[in-house]
Amino acid sequence: MTLLDHYRPLPGTHDEVFGDDGTVRPPLAKAFSAFARRSVEEFGRSQGLAELALLNQGVTFSVFNDQRGTEKIFPFCLVPRPISAADWATLERGLIQRIRALSLFLDDVYGEQVILAEGRIPRELVLASRHYLSRLRGVRPPGGVRVHISGIDLIRDPAGTFRVLEDNLRTPSGVSYVLENRLVSKRVMPRAVDTARVQRVDHYPARLADTLRSVAPEADGDPTIVLLTPGPFNSAYFEHSFLARQMGIELVQGPDLYVDDDKVWLRTTQGPRRVHVIYRRTDEAYLDPEVFRKDSVLGVPGLMRAYAAGNVALANAPGNGVADDKAVYAFVPEMIRFYLSEEPLVDQVPTWLCSRDADRAFVLDHLHELVVKAVDEAGGYGMLMGPQSTEPEREDFARRIRDQPRRYVAQRRVELSTCPTWDQDRKAVVPRRVDLRPYLLFGTQGPWVLPGGLTRVALVEGSYVVNSSQGGGSKDTWVLKP
Repeated sequence: MTLLDHYRPLPGTHDEVFGDDGTVRPPLAKAFSAFARRSVEEFGRSQGLAELALLNQGVTFSVFNDQRGTEKIFPFCLVPRPISAADWATLERGLIQRIRALSLFLDDVYGEQVILAEGRIPRELVLASRHYLSRLRGVRPPGGVRVHISGIDLIRDPAGTFRVLEDNLRTPSGVSYVLENRLVSKRVMPRAVDTARVQRVDHYPARLADTLRSVAPEADGDPTIVLLTPGPFNSAYFEHSFLARQMGIELVQGPDLYVDDDKVWLRTTQGPRRVHVIYRRTDEAYLDPEVFRKDSVLGVPGLMRAYAAGNVALANAPGNGVADDKAVYAFVPEMIRFYLSEEPLVDQVPTWLCSRDADRAFVLDHLHELVVKAVDEAGGYGMLMGPQSTEPEREDFARRIRDQPRRYVAQRRVELSTCPTWDQDRKAVVPRRVDLRPYLLFGTQGPWVLPGGLTRVALVEGSYVVNSSQGGGSKDTWVLKP
């Protein structure tokens, strides 16, 4: 029996591999031919080898909802998520359009605020965002770039249309798993990867280093770039050390840096070295105790003074969170029209803002059929899945919405697309829901999209939650060459 003999897509969903007629979609047929020929037993052995490789390489993440900060191996399914060359070309153009508009929006709201003055986005909605840092208004980042690294979360609806679910413009994580997943796929299934003619992803660290180097303030010789991590207890520490190693830059913590004469310096055994660019993986609340949290020991006192003086670039720029606020998300199509005079190329999910009286009334009356999200939460937390909720849960969220309406938005639950996924217990390939996080880099030369991204998969049957901290896993994303 071959691997895909008994696979059946989930009714009412768009399957990433199989069409309505039960056959592999024509643009993907060659890429998936290797899987169609493999036996279940053979694939099971390959899956085991892939998991062992990830274990040996220490590809982990930490979860803290168990109060212990347990470190876990990131679950990985060896069956890839393929994307045709035509689909990717359309998606790539739409993502570049979106990040350009979001970048212009950030420049505007920390500058002249034209879009607010013209009433295209409600002024109070933006300025009341917890992530809008009014003290940074008028501060121009070195190189003129604010969103150096972004991760745009996408889903595909039952019609096969990609839709943006949310934007991640602060410290997006997960790209290390993209690179490690590909490495494991090539080791375990080298012929399958070659036959499929998959676009490469291993050049991401070099492109990231070039992006960071492009925004460095004037330097004598090569600029010094460091990656600032909160430390080994952070859930994404594996990624921090991985990227620093791949780029050949220093991995540092707050005490390794200091500010003197409004410049940032790195303590080394050869004496102080000027730092020009900081790829920060520390939340901005902890960046500088002189400006943000006074009790922070993770940041660098005086860092924001050096940044405001133009002497160090911070990637990503502080204050970006206002643009990925889930309430502001509803206005991204308007940003595209306002700043670019274009229609959005990638759709998004229609959203009700609970800060609006009419929207709030509708949401409260339809909690049983909507997904309610806190605008400042991530990772699947602060969310009500209405169709799967209990009466007490809906009552609790109704109370929260009435108390803090600005903090909540609602959307209809979109039936996520599915992809063939290995089920270890059944020893079979079954449909499981997936999303996609492509990564974009933005330097002084403009934006670039990594061909692929992190496909997250809900490993639990019937689940819509793909986050690794809540039982999700990942797949290698195969963007096919034209």
